[in-house]
Amino acid sequence: MATTSAPLPESTLTDRYQTTVPDPVRKALGLNKRDKICYTIEPDGKVWISRAESTKSDPVLGEFLNFLARDMEKHPQQLQVLSSSLVSHVQSLVAGIDLDLEAPLSDEDE
Repeated sequence: MATTSAPLPESTLTDRYQTTVPDPVRKALGLNKRDKICYTIEPDGKVWISRAESTKSDPVLGEFLNFLARDMEKHPQQLQVLSSSLVSHVQSLVAGIDLDLEAPLSDEDE
């Protein structure tokens, strides 16, 4: 793995052990919002950070979600609050449906 001679910006851990990945690191790894990061810990205590490669990602869905995120950032004035009547209607449509988002898809669903 390549090393750099110039020190990179530091980041600070919050009380919940969270941190912001500095911009130069995000750019070097090609990270976007919601991307996953992989850590490799070596025996000498060094930790390497890399972009986690998702094997089951949908590139079309990912690009669409990235498009939506960029559009919301560029045009926040176009965001609208959902009416309470629409929220109630949607809740009535899905009432009583159990969904485990972590469960693997069945053969019919893939």
